[in-house]
Amino acid sequence: MAHYISFLLLAHRVALNPIQSSISLDMQAVDTVIRSSLYSEVSLINTIGEHIINGGGKRLRPALVLLSSGLFSPIQSPHHQLAAIVEFIHTATLLHDDVVDESAMRRGKSTANHLFGNAASVLVGDFLYSRAFQMMVQLKNMRVMEILSEATNVIAEGEVLQLLNIHNADVTEQQYLKVIHYKTAKLFEAAMRLGAVINDASRQDEDALALYGMKLGTAFQLVDDVLDLTGDPDKIGKNLGDDLSEGKPTLPLLYAMQNSSPEQAETLRKAIKAGGLDDLDKVLAAVKATQANEYVLKLAKQESLEGCAAIAHFPDSIYKQSLLDLADFAVTRNF
Repeated sequence: MAHYISFLLLAHRVALNPIQSSISLDMQAVDTVIRSSLYSEVSLINTIGEHIINGGGKRLRPALVLLSSGLFSPIQSPHHQLAAIVEFIHTATLLHDDVVDESAMRRGKSTANHLFGNAASVLVGDFLYSRAFQMMVQLKNMRVMEILSEATNVIAEGEVLQLLNIHNADVTEQQYLKVIHYKTAKLFEAAMRLGAVINDASRQDEDALALYGMKLGTAFQLVDDVLDLTGDPDKIGKNLGDDLSEGKPTLPLLYAMQNSSPEQAETLRKAIKAGGLDDLDKVLAAVKATQANEYVLKLAKQESLEGCAAIAHFPDSIYKQSLLDLADFAVTRNF
């Protein structure tokens, strides 16, 4: 257990510690639930599950469940269970993502599919989904089931939309943002909404928290898009230009293509269609010349501000302040 808890202190999470200090003990309780609920008599499930869960993620989604819950009442055991459920769903999506993307590295470590094969990773992802729903049933709250079943369905749609967009240089900004909303921000939204539902909050408060979650998740993904082209590989835990190498038309690339010279636009179009990093230097030059990263960061900042505005009416508390700080962290981080 000590080894498991110790990963919380990994260097890339230090910046989050002050924000999550209000729920540090509760996050440890969530870790305990995760550990006990992950267990299976099938040893490979335990091995792969531990590999990805112990992989040093930011653990934002379970933290959002706890922080939103704390706005209404003391955090208790059902909140820990709900946070663990959300983390299981997120972990399942990561396992499936890495198979679809043929990724070999995540968070600076080898992916499960790279170590154990695609078939095992997909099947363990399925196990985590089904275990999450087993845990939901234990809560005996139909509204929780509705929210998370809808979220997992939307996330799956987002995965398919992203797959359809691979190597497509004609994706519009609106179409790309739809993928972000479905694939990434939806679980942020659900995590925040659950904190209200589990505490029998009003529908107005529930919707306000859901809007914060959607805005926060969108801001996070937009910044990730920028970091894919500008980040330090040692900090972001993956190679520079990974999204481009997979032919993903992220927003910095789309904006640069629409606002660059015909020659640069053609270079960007070919890079997206072909994938790979043969023209990475030219792509980065076009992104820089059009200030595409600055545009995307400005959009992320706007999303962050709108998220903060959505929860402005809640009484001041350490939980509300943590949510406001998290929104700021989302757009100022370098990992």
